[in-house]
Amino acid sequence: MNHLPQAWGRPRDDVYGQYNSAYLPSSHHNPTTHTQSPIVTGTSVIALKYSTGVVIAADNLASYGSLARFTDVHRLKPFNRKAIVGFGGDVSDMQYLTRLLKGLDTQENYADGSVAEVDSDGDEVEGEEKPHMSAKNLHAYLSKVLYKRRTDFNPLWNALLVAGLDEDDKPFLAFADLLGTTYSSPSLATGFGAHLAQPILRRVVPDEKASEKLSREDAVKAVRECMKVLFYRDARSMNEYSIAVVDREGMKLKESEKLEGQSWAFAEGIKGYGTQTV
Repeated sequence: MNHLPQAWGRPRDDVYGQYNSAYLPSSHHNPTTHTQSPIVTGTSVIALKYSTGVVIAADNLASYGSLARFTDVHRLKPFNRKAIVGFGGDVSDMQYLTRLLKGLDTQENYADGSVAEVDSDGDEVEGEEKPHMSAKNLHAYLSKVLYKRRTDFNPLWNALLVAGLDEDDKPFLAFADLLGTTYSSPSLATGFGAHLAQPILRRVVPDEKASEKLSREDAVKAVRECMKVLFYRDARSMNEYSIAVVDREGMKLKESEKLEGQSWAFAEGIKGYGTQTV
């Protein structure tokens, strides 16, 4: 008699013949499964419009659950000189969307540069420069990708901020998430930043008219201050971050910025911090 645990409850082969397992599900017959919850994630992305452009920032940490596992993940992905995407949420889905954007960027680059025109003598002359895809068009494309995956019950677990310039070279900033929800505002944030950074940003630019009067220096200062607050308060953030400025002059991206002027003196006034007496 076979006393091995894996044989318990099965008919004996010497009496009933070899056990037929053909009807059992095998590796290639298993049902299709999708991501139910992200594993490696990035936290907040924040962005702010000013008079001639947009400032966007995100820290470089990717957390494995609550473990600060990867400290060099850059979540700001430039598309062209007029558009950049900030990713919050699942890092593997961010990598998928990045590959998707690289393929789209390759198609766009074939149309980049000047258009060759032929004169009356049959000679090629330099024509007008073909326009880059605007941030507004890029946002529309990504929102359709996210909504399509949502309708397939296989969502991309990301929250995106698309920043840059529109067709008229005016500042553009918009949001899209895993459900395909989209909206635009002069200041936006994902993750914890929607609770901690947005109140600060809205004091700087409460509406579109205020953003049209905001200078580039003040916008960068406000975003840097928000990154500091997020490092103080968000356990999934770190003190190294990426920041980009997009305007008519082009894009300037810095991927290894450090927080400056940190002070934890405020923590002494928080109840439950350290050894305090009532």
